[in-house]
Amino acid sequence: MSQVRTIEVFTAGCLVCEETVKQVREAACSSCEVIVYDLNKGCETNECRDKAKQYGIKSIPAVVIDGQLASCCEKQCINIQTLKELGLGQSL
Repeated sequence: MSQVRTIEVFTAGCLVCEETVKQVREAACSSCEVIVYDLNKGCETNECRDKAKQYGIKSIPAVVIDGQLASCCEKQCINIQTLKELGLGQSL
């Protein structure tokens, strides 16, 4: 049984966020499970907003890999190289 790396992308459903989602999906590998949360729409159980609060997300788009907010997201920008260093696109 292979392990899965969980990639959570928090967005507002805007064009800027959609570009981030596209880049993350393109960089992801077969061992990456990409989950997109649109905080603007919310979710039935409010799980997405609770998770954003738990991770300390202050701006979006933001990416969390295996429960860790990417450092590039703490500074209000996405850096694919930083995400790859955290494991995006790498098999476990």
